[in-house]
Amino acid sequence: MLMPTARPLGELENAAEFIPRHIGITADDEAKMLSVVGEASRRALIEGIVPRAIARNTDMRLPPPVGEAAALAELRAIASRNRVMRSFIGQGYHGTITPPVILRNVLENPAWYTAYTPYQAEISQGRMEALVNFQTMVCDLTGMPIANASMLDEATAAAEAMTLARRSVRSKSDVFVVAGDCHPQTLEVIQTRAAPLGIELRVANSAAEWAEALAGDYFAVLAQYPSTSGRIDDLRADVVTVHARQAAFIVAADLLALTLLAAPGEFGADIVVGTTQRFGMPMGAGGPHAAYMACRDEYKRSLPGRLVGVSVDAHGNPAYRLALQTREQHIRREKATSNICTAQVLPAVVASMYAVYHGPQGLRRIAQRVASYTAILARGLEQLGWQPRSEAFFDTLSLHTGEQTQVLLARGHALGANLRVYFGEYLCISLDETTTREDLALLWSIFARPGQDLPEVADFERGLEPAIPPQLRRTSAFLTHPVFNTHHSETGMLRYIRSLSDKDLALDRTMIPLGSCTMKLNATSEMIPITWPEFAQVHPFAPADQLQGYAELDAQLRAWLCEATGYAGISLQPNAGSQGEYAGLLAIKAWHESRGEGHRKVCLIPSSAHGTNPASAQMVGMQVVVTACDAAGNVDLADLEAKCRQHAERLAAVMITYPSTHGVFETQVKDLCAMVHRYGGRVYVDGANMNALVGVAAPGEFGGDVSHLNLHKTFCIPHGGGGPGVGPVCVVEDLVPFLPGHASSGMTGRAVGAVSAAPLGNAAVLPISWMYCRMMGAEGLRQATEVAILSANYISTRLKDHYPTLYASPNGHVAHECILDLRPIKERCGITAEDVAKRLIDYGFHAPTLSFPVPGTLMVEPTESETLDELERFIEAMVAIRGEIRRVESGEWPQDDNPLKHAPHTAASLLRQEWTHPYPRETGAAVLDARRHAKYWPPVGRVDNAWGDRNLFCSCLPIQQDEH
Repeated sequence: MLMPTARPLGELENAAEFIPRHIGITADDEAKMLSVVGEASRRALIEGIVPRAIARNTDMRLPPPVGEAAALAELRAIASRNRVMRSFIGQGYHGTITPPVILRNVLENPAWYTAYTPYQAEISQGRMEALVNFQTMVCDLTGMPIANASMLDEATAAAEAMTLARRSVRSKSDVFVVAGDCHPQTLEVIQTRAAPLGIELRVANSAAEWAEALAGDYFAVLAQYPSTSGRIDDLRADVVTVHARQAAFIVAADLLALTLLAAPGEFGADIVVGTTQRFGMPMGAGGPHAAYMACRDEYKRSLPGRLVGVSVDAHGNPAYRLALQTREQHIRREKATSNICTAQVLPAVVASMYAVYHGPQGLRRIAQRVASYTAILARGLEQLGWQPRSEAFFDTLSLHTGEQTQVLLARGHALGANLRVYFGEYLCISLDETTTREDLALLWSIFARPGQDLPEVADFERGLEPAIPPQLRRTSAFLTHPVFNTHHSETGMLRYIRSLSDKDLALDRTMIPLGSCTMKLNATSEMIPITWPEFAQVHPFAPADQLQGYAELDAQLRAWLCEATGYAGISLQPNAGSQGEYAGLLAIKAWHESRGEGHRKVCLIPSSAHGTNPASAQMVGMQVVVTACDAAGNVDLADLEAKCRQHAERLAAVMITYPSTHGVFETQVKDLCAMVHRYGGRVYVDGANMNALVGVAAPGEFGGDVSHLNLHKTFCIPHGGGGPGVGPVCVVEDLVPFLPGHASSGMTGRAVGAVSAAPLGNAAVLPISWMYCRMMGAEGLRQATEVAILSANYISTRLKDHYPTLYASPNGHVAHECILDLRPIKERCGITAEDVAKRLIDYGFHAPTLSFPVPGTLMVEPTESETLDELERFIEAMVAIRGEIRRVESGEWPQDDNPLKHAPHTAASLLRQEWTHPYPRETGAAVLDARRHAKYWPPVGRVDNAWGDRNLFCSCLPIQQDEH
């Protein structure tokens, strides 16, 4: 009999060190919780909840877990296989310097990276102020009246601009004209997005083709400013031509260049998109970076993504909140203007802080230096016999190198520099904030012929102007608000950042018990690698031999996620859960088309589904048909079969969430999958609730064909205030050929094109999930799932006498979340679920998910990383609030004047000399036990959403109102 090799005791201890640090429940806690829930063991609990028909028969085949130090050492070895070279590739990705005060106090600060999407405005004022700064920055630099609070990347922003234009202009054409000198990855993503929507893409690769296209019929055009090859075009006459055809003019603009160039809004652009990557976010092999979109004022109610607006609170004070919420997918569903859910909030905050720190003069100084160095580089190249193609440029030169192209490219690599090949016989060179005099000398040495003397920078410095045409130079002011002109010292910037984070509730201070949006704490050791230069400072389109570390990381993480899901293949390219959904539906669509069944376009979606599901389906050209749920919250199989039968010839797919959006394991899910397969459809299993499945059941084994995962939920990438996210798409064997490709990076021949600008999407945050899986191992991941389920059942049981759980299994148990039904309370005394959500803020908690999937309810998901003490604190708060409600029910407090209706209470409101409420001030303060938890004081009272929509204002507050 073979015995396992003995391992040193220290190694065994090391291997297990992380699991109990991630999982907040101890063995003693577990015994107590099981006794309350009424189960003898955790195994018995899970077997009574997870249907035996879908339970895993084999463990996940993952490496045994290692401790934090060992995992970091292993990942460091992988990172070392990436080669960090001087990157002059450009193409929308540039070297940048993250100011250390921002690096340490935002990007590496859990107060910022563990915050949730700011749906609860009162506890999100800090991050929303940062996002309003972002919107103001974008508006000022682009010259547009309104901008959103970030997009996923420049390419998807351009695709979103295309569809925004289509639904906003008078032209009825289906043609979209794109300048061929846009970034290649932008063209590729637009092509992917346009095809299923019936949009004809017309790419103009020369001046003649551009003129011919603009003389034709179209609904919008897109031009890059400056172009991907560096050329600066005067677009003013083209805008007039396009507007004469009742079409929209879209500009993809470089924000740093706009500090020197005339703003697109000043020459009539309708929509402006781009990336803020070079405002302090490292390249990170492609992401995460905050893209932007700005538009005409009349387009604002169709603007995709999130928009932060200014409203007032209950005391009449200015307050920030997410504006125009009726555009959200969970309300408009298949009529939503976009499927975007996760944004890029943390990178947007970094970009906005970069602008606050440098101010308008600092940004202009950086841009002037880049432009001047580029002009010097051009003069030196001319001296060496190389003539740039364009006389007008900002940071990028294009040279016709003909037969010498590959020789020069190889010479650059040998000297540690990456250049970009353009249309086979051109080389492009892009400079950035990090460029030095030594870099110019390096570049000249690449292009110098034998015997030529290298130019000297000093020879060209005097009197040399940036190569920007006088008629296109910026003359207008930007970033004039005091916030961009005040915090330039280290002390001032540090205190400004701290003042904003102090206003917010994030996971570094409290449990965030959101159902459907797993909020587990992200371990510090998982976060450390993202700023390592080997991961952060590499270009997404660097040669493959320089990205071997990322290739290994990609391969290992995909293999581990396949083990967790039971699928055969995975792409990590989608940079949000919504993009994973989109890619998965594209795979199903392409598979049907490959079989000559492109007519299959009906997508069945239960009424309880996440709102991004129907939005994604309509984006791939599918027809959404809603199916019913039964009284227990399960998919109504009879109605589903009736719809399958009705649409049998056209059935493409069904989209379900498992466990259900109602927080229940449906026992007949295998029957559901088999039924859909009988009618020729494929089964999409939304991975939003994967935290209830990892290690105990696998969608790819019980009948799913496609799933997306939310690595920013289940696999520990932090939400970052609403993003970044990663949404890998996972498929069964016969759908693997239909995973997204990426021709710009050499991934060609795929039936489905790129869905994100970079081949690995938000590559720089993938080490977080790698670390989590490596330190947890199969046993740790399964234990995390089981403890998450135990914690949800503990809360449901402890609160059942106060707030009944709406949906449960026949044995009374729930999955990883529970829906608390507050509708009877509203009927009795007028107290709503929103009142309870706001009152929880007084007790120091972020509210659970409000009124989804059932209006008038709260959906609670505790996750495995919360301690029993924190669960008890939440339960005590909910019980205390129920006691307050009873005093309203009894008539002791009026229905319109009680602590819940006035919640949350600011310190200022409680310290006013006049107090007219029937409850005492200390009741309003809601301090349960100050010894256990520091009191959180919300910076504003309850925010008036309706007022904000009636008086939409989305830029920095006027000076007289701004406390800064």
